[in-house]
Amino acid sequence: MYVSLTLENSYSEDVSIMVDVLRASTTITVALESFEEIIPVLEIDEALSLASHQEAILAGEREGATVKGFDTGNSPVEIKKFQGKTLILTTSNGTRILGSMKGIPMIGSFINAKSVARKALEQANNHIEVVMAGVNGRFAIEDFLGAGAIISHLQSSCTLDEMALASVLASADIEKIEKTVHESLSAANLRQLGFEKDIKFCLKRDASDLVPVYQNGVIEAQK
Repeated sequence: MYVSLTLENSYSEDVSIMVDVLRASTTITVALESFEEIIPVLEIDEALSLASHQEAILAGEREGATVKGFDTGNSPVEIKKFQGKTLILTTSNGTRILGSMKGIPMIGSFINAKSVARKALEQANNHIEVVMAGVNGRFAIEDFLGAGAIISHLQSSCTLDEMALASVLASADIEKIEKTVHESLSAANLRQLGFEKDIKFCLKRDASDLVPVYQNGVIEAQK
């Protein structure tokens, strides 16, 4: 089994894991504890249109800030206050990446690293691709470290490309990871917007055994 790590670009037709640590991956995983399905969409207007035709909770952000008129933002802490059948979600980066994945798209982060790695090994034939969402096309260190946490559970069973190996080495020191993520540009933006609690929550290790899987335009949970 071969593991690769890329930024934004997806090319595997086997299994792909999207990583958006702050915060889409975490929010999606947490939301699936209370919702049957999540519909990720690219545009705000598309989210509003979908919501007008069905009973659903609207969640979304742009540049980290909650979209005006939505029920909630892309916040794993806030999303715990909601429940229902359907959540419609639009984010700046994570939901955009999902649509480009060619293989079986899974969603992972620190919160479900071990579970998503196990599920990927079960589903993959020969290639597990980990895709960092980044921020508007730019490298985001929190996604690199989150990817490393996932890949660390794959390394004993797989051959890693050099980027994947580098992420595992970088993610070995948990204390340093937390410090680095807290000092990241993404975290600084979230603090300015009042989402300090989200940063801490997104660093929880293996707190969920749910594996979000995106198929036919809908995200549902697997174990």
